[in-house]
Amino acid sequence: MKVALITGITGQDGSYLADFLLEKGYKVHGLRRYSSTNPIKNLQHILINKKINKNFFLHYADVTDTDSIFRVIKDVKPIEIYNLAAQSHVHASFQVPEYTAQVDAVSQLRIIEVVKQINPKIKIYQAATSELYGNSNKKIQNEMTSFAPISPYSVAKLYGYHISKVYREAYGMFITNGILFNHESPRRGPTFVTKKITAGIKQIINGKQTHIKLGNLNSKRDWGYAKEYVESMWLMLQQKKPSDFVIATGQVYSVRNFVEEAFKYVNIKIKWKGKGLKEVGINSKSNKVLVKIDPYFLRPNELHYLKGDYSKSKKILGWKPKVKFKELVKIMMENELIE
Repeated sequence: MKVALITGITGQDGSYLADFLLEKGYKVHGLRRYSSTNPIKNLQHILINKKINKNFFLHYADVTDTDSIFRVIKDVKPIEIYNLAAQSHVHASFQVPEYTAQVDAVSQLRIIEVVKQINPKIKIYQAATSELYGNSNKKIQNEMTSFAPISPYSVAKLYGYHISKVYREAYGMFITNGILFNHESPRRGPTFVTKKITAGIKQIINGKQTHIKLGNLNSKRDWGYAKEYVESMWLMLQQKKPSDFVIATGQVYSVRNFVEEAFKYVNIKIKWKGKGLKEVGINSKSNKVLVKIDPYFLRPNELHYLKGDYSKSKKILGWKPKVKFKELVKIMMENELIE
């Protein structure tokens, strides 16, 4: 039976990847940090399922602590490691830049070095990000597009990307970078804009809040479905040779589009009034203000546009997206309203 180790297993991607690998017949081990709370909501369905949890194990460790990483990898003996652990909130990275560097940059080096010492044949997947491209002058970004990071988060991820390539080329290690564009799901954390929108709409409908506060409505992204993106991570580690791959949909929509589509699901049409920080989203029937701009959520450096070219992944991995933008919003809203 194949053994995999997932860092960041309690997050959106980690939990979906755990589901995927368990269905593939893997023994799945995951890292979790010590906490006084219980941050494993995304894994509860696995823990209570007696048929699959016999092949599922959680270990207390932290990617900022080399000793704990060494201990777990030595004990677990995985054939594949998926490094998904990250401080993944771009806005927060401006507030905690040093911590972001430790978790998103140096942790990848720690994992690679431990693997190099214990068993350099272990395959490693490193979670890169479309944020690496920054405000690219290209209309569509692929594996050959130059990087121009504009946040502490993306700079840290750039280190993780390049150190992976250095060890791959210098020592012949199997390390691959997955350059995933925005991918969302019902398991998204509450501070991310898509979840903030869907959860906010639920709160508005239930009378628990009057409006949603957002940042840049005109920011355009390539939005995909996280549940199907994790398959690409696995496919990357099944190749004969390691390489780097863009995972995306090739379609672009703005935060404004997401707001409109999400409200449409509950039969509310949003019309926009005002400009800049004073712009608001209004219920076209009741004229109630449902969306406001809060300067707090604006980044010091705004990333305006990202669109991915996944043709290499389609050709080599046989992967392509199935869930498109409107269906993604529907999936998130459906889940939000039944919880």
